[in-house]
Amino acid sequence: MEILDGLPIGDAVNASVAPLPERVSMDGRYVRLEPVDPATHGPALWEGVHGNDHLWAYLFSGPYADRAGLDAYLTKIASADDPLFFAIVDKRSNRAVGMASLMRIDPANRVIEVGGILYTPALQQTRGATEAMYLMAKYAFDLGYRRYEWKCNDLNAPSRIAALRLGFTFEGIFRQHMIAKGRNRDTAWYSMLDSEWPACRSAFERWLAPGNFDESGKQKSALAALRANP
Repeated sequence: MEILDGLPIGDAVNASVAPLPERVSMDGRYVRLEPVDPATHGPALWEGVHGNDHLWAYLFSGPYADRAGLDAYLTKIASADDPLFFAIVDKRSNRAVGMASLMRIDPANRVIEVGGILYTPALQQTRGATEAMYLMAKYAFDLGYRRYEWKCNDLNAPSRIAALRLGFTFEGIFRQHMIAKGRNRDTAWYSMLDSEWPACRSAFERWLAPGNFDESGKQKSALAALRANP
């Protein structure tokens, strides 16, 4: 913090504009992120969400009664630049098992949000689920963004737990922030800063390493513990 004419002002920062994220592939050990393509990813995504309408409960879209409805939605988001959606592809099966997007993209202030996250049962509570969030955060910070946001419905307890586990900091509740599917939504805000990313990145990479799991696949060290012990 600096003082100007007796008043506190924010520290001077690099005011350069960040580049927009692009339709790139992000390759990890367990999953690969690809720009959403209805023809490529639609069949597996439909299999993953069909009969699991609860997966859409806190999202702004869905659920869909049939494959045609999902395909129409995928076609719409595939052409959008913000949110910019990626399919999460399991590398063992080479099938799409989820989606997530970079959204509310603000290159001038170098702020970007991860959202629209949909994990099918095949992805939930797997190493790939964590790796997908690592890959998206890494891409955002590598582009030069200084604030990475996570927002969710205040009632979405799994999302709130996930944000803290992944290393986001809780900032507060925006009351009556939105009307979502005709219902009130209070929104919980979380953030991760570029100054915090190196420690988070190191913890992600150590957690994702094969040596962090025993023969049964159980983790040896939790992600939060690795952040606490760099």
